[in-house]
Amino acid sequence: MNYNQLFINGKWTSPRKGNTFYSIDPSTEQVIAQVARAGLDDARLAVEAARAAFDNGSWCNLSGKQRAIFLRAFANEIRNRLAELSTLEVKDNGKPYAEAEWDVSDAAGCFEFYANLAESLDEHRETPLSLSDDRFECMIRKEPIGVACAIIPWNYPLLMAAWKVAPALAAGCTMILKPSEVTSLTAIELGRIADKIGLPCGVLNILTGYGHDIGSYLTDHPDIDKVAFTGSVPVGKQIMRSSAVNVKNISLELGGKSAFIIFDDSDIDAAVEWIMFGIFWNQGQVCSATSRVLVQEGIYPKLISRLVEESQKIHIGNGFEDGVKLGPLVNETQYKKVMAAVNQGVQDKVRLLIGGKRPNHLLQGYFIEPTIFVDVPENHPLWTDEIFGPVVSIRQFKSEHEAVKSANNSIFGLAGAVMSKDLACCHRVARQLRAGIVWINCSQPTFIEAPWGGCKQSGIGRELGIWGLENYLETKQITSYNAEKPWAWYIK
Repeated sequence: MNYNQLFINGKWTSPRKGNTFYSIDPSTEQVIAQVARAGLDDARLAVEAARAAFDNGSWCNLSGKQRAIFLRAFANEIRNRLAELSTLEVKDNGKPYAEAEWDVSDAAGCFEFYANLAESLDEHRETPLSLSDDRFECMIRKEPIGVACAIIPWNYPLLMAAWKVAPALAAGCTMILKPSEVTSLTAIELGRIADKIGLPCGVLNILTGYGHDIGSYLTDHPDIDKVAFTGSVPVGKQIMRSSAVNVKNISLELGGKSAFIIFDDSDIDAAVEWIMFGIFWNQGQVCSATSRVLVQEGIYPKLISRLVEESQKIHIGNGFEDGVKLGPLVNETQYKKVMAAVNQGVQDKVRLLIGGKRPNHLLQGYFIEPTIFVDVPENHPLWTDEIFGPVVSIRQFKSEHEAVKSANNSIFGLAGAVMSKDLACCHRVARQLRAGIVWINCSQPTFIEAPWGGCKQSGIGRELGIWGLENYLETKQITSYNAEKPWAWYIK
């Protein structure tokens, strides 16, 4: 299928300079597609199209019920193409097919969820507010922010697009979507769906290419009212600086180094399963991954032994193989980054139990075995830095106070988890963790209905649920003076 065109103003167009780049299958290291590389002229056209589509009211002036028709059409088309889109995600990203299918299904569910919220917005767009002075009446009105730019990462390509496109369109915004150059293919397919369902021109524009070519142009541009970004902390900081020029509305979902606290009374088999899911799911390429595990000293040796035993059973290979639970990292750059972190740990004599290398049976592809370091010093990069790979660092603790202090000793605050049969203890710890998301007796469940986001250097704002819609709405106060007597402030 052709991926060397951009979707701008409802039309497929070649990049103005004719540039392209390659998409690589991380399992085989082979080229799977040639993709359009947008330049500044293309970005300018996309901004103009999104601005015009918003200003002429062809989208924002539709009722929420009318916009919901398009959102449900997105959901239906994604579901109708589930196998095709999942296959494309495996080839482009490398994740196991079952996980890709899960992601694509969730993307459809996201469009459906925001279709429902778009309809409810009709009823709640304007709400009266009681004032202390009954000579005045006040109405609170929700309005779309305007033109939004979404910059998304490569770890969940279609799902991250849905997390931003669906609420933005539900709110009445128009959007420019900039997918990662590493995994652009399903974002382009989202453009094909928009084309097929007859989405009004300019409402959704898709620019594939490199951030260093067009990123600053988009985040600086005065005609873009909102930037929503998911990605690394350094790029998030750059977007904050860039957006400050025009005091642009931003939401940032950045890195994480989430802690998982496991108390002595926990079921060891359950703990091992959740530890593995929390760090090896999606090859550990998850911003919320519970990559720091704190285990109370009473069960520490037994839990470590069981974790090693079970982790060695994980089937590693191409995402299309039956039973595969761990695919390759997304590209060579990420592979080298993770291996550098592992090698630094080995060089510093941090205790490596298993993993840290390519599996012997895989001669190509960016595969790394499940990797477990134990007794990791709190000041070591393995414990403090986001690695974004299948690498878990483990320490033991004595007291609840010690565990909470260690968990909170991080520049990140995206997520955390706690496990114990004592639910009072779990809830007490959950309230003390400085994180936007806390899981009890589990790790990583994500629901469209619940808010997603973090504190500290993990970002600003919340996605999903009603909070995701609020990301793309402005709150307006409309107050009227209804008394018959003149205000007459200058009369004695």
